[in-house]
Amino acid sequence: MPDTTGASPAAASYKTAGVDIEAGDRAVELMKEWVKRTHRPEVLGGLGGFAGLFDASALKRYERPLLASATDGVGTKVDIARRLGVYDTIGRDLVAMVMDDIVVCGAEPLFMTDYICVGKVHPERVAAIVKGIAEGCVLAGCALVGGETAEHPGLLGEDDFDVAGAGTGVVEADRLLGPDRIRKGDAVIAMAASGLHSNGYSLVRHVLLNEGGLSLEAHLDGLGRTLGEELLEPTKIYSLDCLALLRTTEVHAFSHVTGGGLAANLARVVPEGLHAVVDRSTWTPGAVFDLVRTTGRVERLELEKTLNMGVGMIAVVPEESTDVALATLADRGVDAWVAGEITDRGDHATGAALVGDHAP
Repeated sequence: MPDTTGASPAAASYKTAGVDIEAGDRAVELMKEWVKRTHRPEVLGGLGGFAGLFDASALKRYERPLLASATDGVGTKVDIARRLGVYDTIGRDLVAMVMDDIVVCGAEPLFMTDYICVGKVHPERVAAIVKGIAEGCVLAGCALVGGETAEHPGLLGEDDFDVAGAGTGVVEADRLLGPDRIRKGDAVIAMAASGLHSNGYSLVRHVLLNEGGLSLEAHLDGLGRTLGEELLEPTKIYSLDCLALLRTTEVHAFSHVTGGGLAANLARVVPEGLHAVVDRSTWTPGAVFDLVRTTGRVERLELEKTLNMGVGMIAVVPEESTDVALATLADRGVDAWVAGEITDRGDHATGAALVGDHAP
């Protein structure tokens, strides 16, 4: 209806539409120091440009450099961060999901960019998210060369947000890892996960919070902390640990255990004609996995194809490299063990299978 009060209508602006440019500028100022801490010698310039710059002349030392690229997010784990009001850890999850995919082919992580989408820019929250991304980049040995913060009023609630990122790494062509290197008799070395990591949270939230009615503030037996703290535990970043293995011993393949679970992800690097057999009795999954299973009455097969079950990264190495590989990981503080081996395919229908029962 027309305005009959005689008052002039307020002039429309980007801010009245819900986008606060000044708040975005404030967020950039708050994050600058954290981004600077990730910079490698190859990074040129700082925040504020239209593109991040990385000096590619550093690749001249390679005879045939292959660039490896990956992109990912952290899924509905962001809902746990939002509910708890804790924003400075979710960025480490993002880096892990991107850079641990890149290192699987033997590539050294070089740099990444991020994309943060929010319903309303709260500068301190955005800066906290970037702080976590920067900390993750340091742990992965890569630079954070740029990013974007987008404000989407009307599409997202004021406290809603999502994060995504893309990364690039490099590997010498003749050192590229993959199924073609794997041989019968190779050892399957498992590296322990820090928790649920960043996969399966739609199931976890449904089972524990929606159907189970559990509180994120609840202290539960076996966890040793609140449920919220357990669910928000950052994904372990294995990039530098994997690179250390490549420097100290022969490695045939890595497998990053993410969506789909251990068997499905390991099968991705097992060649036709061979089979990976992983023995559950070699480790005991953390208490949170049993909590999901018992609370939701989730069958083992469903649990194992959704969650990592306590293993975040796999290295496939020659049997004679096992001792050196385990010693290298132990020196770096990584809990690792021989979980299985590569065998003939036999009658198995897939490239990898879990056998036996978990240790009590």
